[in-house]
Amino acid sequence: MQAFASTIRIQNAAFDAGEEMGRVRSGRTDIGAVACFEGVCRDHNAASAGQGEQVVQGLELEHYPGMTERSIALMVQEARQRWPLQAATVIHRVGALQPGDPIVLVIVASAHRHAAFEACAFLMDYLKTQAPFWKKETTPDGAHWVDAREADDAALARWGITALNSTTAG
Repeated sequence: MQAFASTIRIQNAAFDAGEEMGRVRSGRTDIGAVACFEGVCRDHNAASAGQGEQVVQGLELEHYPGMTERSIALMVQEARQRWPLQAATVIHRVGALQPGDPIVLVIVASAHRHAAFEACAFLMDYLKTQAPFWKKETTPDGAHWVDAREADDAALARWGITALNSTTAG
């Protein structure tokens, strides 16, 4: 059995999900399933107070170097305690992004599909609420910082974790 392999990168440059999946599988015969999630910057977002969709012209992501990588490493460690994993890759972009640009990539490998699917969903839910990233959207009305969403907190809660930024009672 080969050792667990983990890759965590915070970067400005785009990534290629196919190449990254190939890296995870390269030389590994113990992997039976690979689950992947790629988040992409979209050109719209839900407006506040149920006002429908709002055009998004761009997105800017900031982070706290060092702290962000440590936080994600702890998330990966938590996933490994919950599921038998062979590998995990988390790549998150920062800087200026345009609609259509890839933002985040989570790849999880395991001997079996259930563990890979569950761990991938867990890591994405965890990242969305707990990773120290700050997101600013530019819309026709100007630029504004994006607040945490209750739906993201609820997604994390299904794993038995309360979001640090949760605004809901619980």
